[in-house]
Amino acid sequence: MGVRFLLDGDVVEIEDVDPTATLLDHLRYRMGRTGTKEGCAEGDCGACTVLVAELEEDRVQWRSVNACITFLPMLNGRALMTVESLGGADGALTPLQDCMAANGSSQCGFCTPGFVMSLHGRCIGAVGHDLPVADVIAGNLCRCTGYGPILDAGKTVGPVTQDDTAVALALKNLSSPETATGNHQGRQWFAPRTVAALIELLAEHPDARMVAGATDVGLWVTKGLQIIDTLIFLADIAELRRIEEEADGLRIGAGVRYADAHAAMARLHPDLGELVRRVGGLQVRNAGTVGGNIANGSPIGDGPPALIAMGSQLTLRSREGRRTIPLEEYFLDYGKQDLRPGECVESIWIPRPAKDALVHISKLSRRFDSDISAVCGAFNLTVEAGMIMSARVAFGGMAATPRRAGRCEAALTGQPFSRATMEKAADALHADYAPLSDVRGSSDYRLEAASNLLLRLWHSAQGDTVSVLDGLTAHG
Repeated sequence: MGVRFLLDGDVVEIEDVDPTATLLDHLRYRMGRTGTKEGCAEGDCGACTVLVAELEEDRVQWRSVNACITFLPMLNGRALMTVESLGGADGALTPLQDCMAANGSSQCGFCTPGFVMSLHGRCIGAVGHDLPVADVIAGNLCRCTGYGPILDAGKTVGPVTQDDTAVALALKNLSSPETATGNHQGRQWFAPRTVAALIELLAEHPDARMVAGATDVGLWVTKGLQIIDTLIFLADIAELRRIEEEADGLRIGAGVRYADAHAAMARLHPDLGELVRRVGGLQVRNAGTVGGNIANGSPIGDGPPALIAMGSQLTLRSREGRRTIPLEEYFLDYGKQDLRPGECVESIWIPRPAKDALVHISKLSRRFDSDISAVCGAFNLTVEAGMIMSARVAFGGMAATPRRAGRCEAALTGQPFSRATMEKAADALHADYAPLSDVRGSSDYRLEAASNLLLRLWHSAQGDTVSVLDGLTAHG
């Protein structure tokens, strides 16, 4: 079985698909669509941005993604739009393209197609369309113009009506209830449509690599040049994309993309929403999943420290059934997680913070937008009558896994909520962590930054301005 997708109204069929061949390479070297550029090959610069659509509750939903880390089988049953898809048959520009040209929004032009696709997605109401222009293009890098003219163009052009009736019909005809499969020179891929089918595949292929958005695994291939023999793609499993908001918390399916989880997580707590807003660029959030960010076990993943501090639980599933564990127990050591053969992450439960809880989440990175954490700190304190009754403190980037700061928590619990208590708890962090030095920060920097985040929590509770963004708002 090959891969079938819709491109400009036509069904494209590709037989004998290498399971880790990228959409970017196929567009450029097999289809001659060279408007899609290769910049970083790791989903960081946005030069390869395309729009991909799927049917969600009978509605065509477009989203911007990075073609450089999108594997071809991930396009199966979907619609694709590249920069060559825009404009009229006579070569006429879209209003956005026309505005960018007139506004001096391009110099060398290398990055321009990616910006056009991100902003066109905003015009047609793609996922993330309700975000400010600066957030929509945070995953696009330009080294020539500065962003002023590009931002101006994005703000100038309004919504564009697009009739997706034919696209919806074509996608329905492309869809199948069966597991899609493919084989290329002994390397195979599967795309199940139910959790039950996934569980059977995992039992038969316990060494298979599960892929949700490929925002991590994609780099194993493009940068690490890894050869993966068996892949199971998860994006077709609707059961894993459920979001259930309840009075006492939020359940998020492991396959929920960060862009789709943003609103619900922001309702759970504003700091959680702000953290999600800074998980990569929009293209990364449109592909990367909450469950994938946990399952890969990265010590610098943005989500796990915050979810650990909030007391989240992880539900795992296999042929033997389900088991639920505290999220913090999933991370055993660097590169080692409590995931048994034949098992998958099914969902994450995030308890709703108590009304009197003091929750504060901070991400520090070398760039504000679209960057990996150097340190991510999350705090969940219960304060009654000026006393700290309980404390959950977790950090990412400070150890081989995201984990709690036990000695810091002990230094906080039962103590007055005061600056002096925060300073003593900050000192205790030196006993909790011995971070490594790397390109994102030295060990000393990470310890000092983590300590300062505790003081930031204190100042925030006093109503002080603790964020550069708050300062910009206050001063216009």
